[in-house]
Amino acid sequence: MQNYANNVKEFGERHVIALTVTFVAGVGILALRRWMAGGVCRSKARLDGKTVLITGANTGIGKETALDMARRGARVILACRDMTRARIAADEIRQRSGNGNVVVKRLDLASLQSVRDLAKDVQENEERLDILINNAGIMMCPKWETEDGFEMQFGVNHLGHFLLTNCLLDLLKKSTPSRIVVVSSLAHERGRIQFDDINLDKSYSPEKSYRQSKLANVLFCRELAARLQGTGVTVYSLHPGVIRTELGRHFIPTLAMWKKVIIMPFLLLIKSPWEGAQTTIYCAVDESQANTSGLYYSDCALKKPAPQALDDAAAKKLWDLSTSMVGLA
Repeated sequence: MQNYANNVKEFGERHVIALTVTFVAGVGILALRRWMAGGVCRSKARLDGKTVLITGANTGIGKETALDMARRGARVILACRDMTRARIAADEIRQRSGNGNVVVKRLDLASLQSVRDLAKDVQENEERLDILINNAGIMMCPKWETEDGFEMQFGVNHLGHFLLTNCLLDLLKKSTPSRIVVVSSLAHERGRIQFDDINLDKSYSPEKSYRQSKLANVLFCRELAARLQGTGVTVYSLHPGVIRTELGRHFIPTLAMWKKVIIMPFLLLIKSPWEGAQTTIYCAVDESQANTSGLYYSDCALKKPAPQALDDAAAKKLWDLSTSMVGLA
């Protein structure tokens, strides 16, 4: 009888310990999930009568950003490569926002001609452009080339947006106060601009290319802000966070199975597209940032970028190189 009582006691103690460990672990996971969710844009700013153009807005954080802009009353232009998916996204945004002023225009950032065609369309058919959000991107793809022969990640993530922004500057200036938002990444912190091998023909790796393109985003923001000082057009770059989107479609399939198993629990903790869109939305509409320009943000707050992203000489050199590459010189 004594042994039975001891066994019951031991069994109870083990279960209490197990439940305690499970509870503590659960609380820890919830706290970690909340921390990874990041900041939320609290601005209630309305955008009635204003026009917003978002690249890559048919999925992920671009789509969530477009939905938010539509709910604020803006005319929203989804600039996308896949027109079928863009039209489906536009229909959903109209229904969910109650705003019928959501339109689709074709844009392939891997083609400079497509960029020029879109810019011409916007210039001829839009009376104003209040917010330009350079959101679209490609991550860690193989060594592909754009239509114009540029390395794909640098071409899409930087050069396409560089040309688009420059082509739309007159309309943005006409619509002041206006904003340009450049979606970059924490990956810029390990990036280097390979000025002597910008297309990475000598030493390509998907990671090296992606980091270079994201550093180029931050440097572009910095130089553009300097050039637009006093015009009423402000510029912002940002890290949206680690997000569950299609951006990793070229990266995740290349991982070994054991790595996929390891990262699966982590995928449950990372940001949703809605959470990932918050810093973009903050930079686009928050009233407190109306008079700032050229800075870098993360989790709806200012953040100091990597030292190489603060190099004004490199920013100017990149601008001059990009101007030549896209034919603006």
